[in-house]
Amino acid sequence: MEGLIGGELVTVAAGGPELDGIVYDVPSPTKVVVAVVDPARGPVLRTVHPRTLAERAEEGADDHALRLLLRRTPPAVHGGARAGGSMGHGRAGHTRASGHRTTGK
Repeated sequence: MEGLIGGELVTVAAGGPELDGIVYDVPSPTKVVVAVVDPARGPVLRTVHPRTLAERAEEGADDHALRLLLRRTPPAVHGGARAGGSMGHGRAGHTRASGHRTTGK
């Protein structure tokens, strides 16, 4: 599937039974985070490859529970820890390494 955006209704077919899902986030061209209902655990977020997704037009029986999961999940933040320098350099009070600690001689 091309051009996935958050909130799209999809069907996930990743080696097991087909599950109805809702796209939560697309962090990269090879990863899509989808909310699905796991038969054993209930509504969960799963990372899948875009090739395992197919669009669906109709609302499913579990879509209300999936939307509640998406509503209480914090928004995805891209480029946090690996961003290089866009986020600053740590906390302001810790600008240099700690000095040598003596043994109390």
